[in-house]
Amino acid sequence: MTVSVCMIVKNEEQTLGICLASLKDIADEIIVVDTGSDDRTKEIAASFHAKIFDLPWTDDFAAARNHAFSLATGDYIYSADADEELDAENREKFLKLKADLSDGTLDADIVQFFYAGQLSQNSVYNYDREYRPKLFKRVRSFVWEGAVHEQVRLDPVVFDSDIEIMHRPHGQHAERDLRIFSKMAAQGSDMPARLVKLYARELFIAGTDSDIAEARAFFAERVDFEDDGDAVEAALLVLLRAARVTGDEEAFLKYAVRILDGGMKSSEFCVELGRHYLDKNDAEEALIWFLAAAEQEEPSLDIRTGGMLAYRGAAESFRHLGNEERAGEYEKMAESEERK
Repeated sequence: MTVSVCMIVKNEEQTLGICLASLKDIADEIIVVDTGSDDRTKEIAASFHAKIFDLPWTDDFAAARNHAFSLATGDYIYSADADEELDAENREKFLKLKADLSDGTLDADIVQFFYAGQLSQNSVYNYDREYRPKLFKRVRSFVWEGAVHEQVRLDPVVFDSDIEIMHRPHGQHAERDLRIFSKMAAQGSDMPARLVKLYARELFIAGTDSDIAEARAFFAERVDFEDDGDAVEAALLVLLRAARVTGDEEAFLKYAVRILDGGMKSSEFCVELGRHYLDKNDAEEALIWFLAAAEQEEPSLDIRTGGMLAYRGAAESFRHLGNEERAGEYEKMAESEERK
């Protein structure tokens, strides 16, 4: 059983060597697709005997990954990013997994690994650890099942391993991702619900007021035709914030009512209401909503709205009300959350 490591890279000299060093005993082949590096990325890849290919960047990660996969020759393909690392314990687990797949102890079309370290790094993720599909059988065999009324197994066999990958990004990718989302929206892309939610999350976590306002037309179109309830909630939250930052009070009221009517109250909703009332110099009402964000509701898009952003809003509200002692308490709580 052989493993092809497939990567797409651009200017990854800070992390690529660490990533490849952690995979060198596992990889039988390393495929590196470079999308325009002008640093030492290719030199580092070559030092690990990688097969290096150039591909013009078209703002399409799926196309680049598909191209990398098409160049692989191994039995399984491991999809890696340059800012990932396997420690010694998890390398041993990966080698054991490879042995189990080789001798038939384990049969899997897809193996999921834990993706970890998100919240301690400079990322836009709301989770610290989650499963991601990372290892894929390159050529899938179709198997008949059932002693009678037999049928071909169509669903892939997915195995959840206990292997943990540390993600150590060396920069913020939100600006790039938001640019790609904006381009897709402008081109009238039929964006699936999963990406609608991710676009909304990127906007809430890393978007500027300008980004939010620019995205307003896209989400206004999606909110009435989206079947996925989570995508509808995400769209409404973006529209609520867009109405607030553009000063459109009529739209703000409309979307606030729709969120309440749909039972979609969240920490993000409460923080937006708190910000709205602070803008109106009604600190007393604002405080009620910021405390609700922190103590009563759960985040939907941005985990910070249930902690740091809610505490910061409460501190501002207390300060407007002349209560410096309570303002200081909530500022310390916000700072504590920010350091996590």
